Amino acid sequence: MFYDYQLPVVACFFFFGAMIFYWLSLAFPKKTFTFSVGKTLAIGGNFFLMITLLSRWIKEGYFPLSNLYESLLFLSWGISTLHFFVESQTKSRLLGSISTPLLFFLSGFSSFTLPIEMQKALPLVPSLQSNWLMMHVSMMMVSYATLIIGSLLSILYLFFIQFLVREKTTNSFLLQDENQPFSFEKKINPIGSPSVGVVTTQDSFSTAKISPGDEKLSTFSNSNSKLSLLQTIDIWSYRIIGLGFPFLTIGIISGAVWANEAWGSYWSWDPKETWALITWLVFAIYLHSRLLKGWQGEKAAFLGSCGFFVIWICYLGVNFLGKGLHSYGWVL
Repeated sequence: MFYDYQLPVVACFFFFGAMIFYWLSLAFPKKTFTFSVGKTLAIGGNFFLMITLLSRWIKEGYFPLSNLYESLLFLSWGISTLHFFVESQTKSRLLGSISTPLLFFLSGFSSFTLPIEMQKALPLVPSLQSNWLMMHVSMMMVSYATLIIGSLLSILYLFFIQFLVREKTTNSFLLQDENQPFSFEKKINPIGSPSVGVVTTQDSFSTAKISPGDEKLSTFSNSNSKLSLLQTIDIWSYRIIGLGFPFLTIGIISGAVWANEAWGSYWSWDPKETWALITWLVFAIYLHSRLLKGWQGEKAAFLGSCGFFVIWICYLGVNFLGKGLHSYGWVL
């Protein structure tokens, strides 16, 4: 007999295969076959998760976000869906290389660690029998998925800062004059090097053609490619976090309204509520520092990276280590 909680097991193996092929595509950037296979496997895993959620929604008659298992499936589906969107916009394999390991962990944790009783769809407890279930929980999970992707890009930025930009031999030419930042006008594939491009300086607006055989500009081209990649990662991290923050705000507000309806109080300083507020403050500080303080690059990426860990404390840590009004999942 077929059970809907068996499909995420298949999705877990799909994400594992996608992770391997994404990593191979980084090791062998000229082999487009590995990238295509990895993307296809990731799409397959996303499809199985979507089928699981839809089947539960239809059979049980409520939006499948009533326990930890279902929220893990929805979070995995949201992360993978956003990953495909960002990948289509940036034409980069880097995001898939860091998101597929996370998807593999989440799907594996939900399928192989949680007990079968937790994986089965059960009738809603009285406090969850409300129209606010879809509004509040879906907004929170969408915000988590979005902010996790943005935070992952911040972590990736710090990684490249540590191991690429600070290589003295590569960047010595660029550091000679900090008042003349360079930009590369052509879109650059982060995995490969551009065949032809135009380099400009803000002061002189002079141009120089770069071709594969031009040895004098080859070092400059490689350094500029790294800076362009870092700028792309920084911009997309900012955009995605900026997209996820309103979802988080709506989720917290709708949760407060639901709490007043169910328990007679808008805010009770439950551990989940407290950490949701901390998460909101961390990303509010991130956006404030970028919009009003003009922070970019390493400082902003550090704040975004902190948000990654705060999200997981709010989402899983509270369920595992604390008890409260939101502990409907599996608590250790």
